[in-house]
Amino acid sequence: MNRLKDKVAIVTGSASGIGKQIALTYSNEGAKVVVADFNEEGLQETVAELKSKNIEAIGVKVDVSSEDDISNLVNETVNAFGTVDILVNNAGIIDRMQAAANVTDDVWERVMDINVTGVMRGIRKVLPVFLEKGQGTIVNMASISGLTGGRGGLAYTAAKHAVVGMTKNVASQYGPQNIRCNAIGPAHVPTPATMNMDNVDPFGLEVATRGTGLMTKAGTTEDIANIALFLASEESGYVNGVTIAADFGWSAY
Repeated sequence: MNRLKDKVAIVTGSASGIGKQIALTYSNEGAKVVVADFNEEGLQETVAELKSKNIEAIGVKVDVSSEDDISNLVNETVNAFGTVDILVNNAGIIDRMQAAANVTDDVWERVMDINVTGVMRGIRKVLPVFLEKGQGTIVNMASISGLTGGRGGLAYTAAKHAVVGMTKNVASQYGPQNIRCNAIGPAHVPTPATMNMDNVDPFGLEVATRGTGLMTKAGTTEDIANIALFLASEESGYVNGVTIAADFGWSAY
């Protein structure tokens, strides 16, 4: 119950879904949690839920594609708790399964802004804090699409491959400073985002899901949060630069 005792964790995209479950799981292990999301109503509900359990928590409204918002997020965290120990880059959007011939510029640019540039900016802003204190942990939310080629739309697949690459790069360059950076690559996990897709590209959806009959089972938000807990804790102290495929063996076929 104390694997993250007194650690300060920022979790982006934590108003709902996987991010919210990570915030709850971390708090159950003693962490102080910063709930960061663009959905202000949802983030306040998550903060209220945490505080009802006597957890130290604050909420910060954030558009992760905004440099100013990311800077404000880390500054508010340090002002409230004095430091940052863990950054979870969970915020992300999907791309409507748009295949390469059908991808639109607006979807491509929005996916890259949030899923790639947002992750980079979060890492860039938190690294000086980690370097000053001589340690820190980053957990990036990749996807099974970041480890395979045909299980998502073009923009989402490219973005998640970029997250996997950034994870390795940061681990390699900052590991000597006792900073760890790992990622999680979930397969299908039912969340509000994945269950409410609209304007989906029919061709992209058809080809991306043609292998789902080989998927043993879907994951849960708790499954992913437990992996995020492992990666944030000292139990994974010798793990750095790794993306864990969380798909119950689907990609091993």
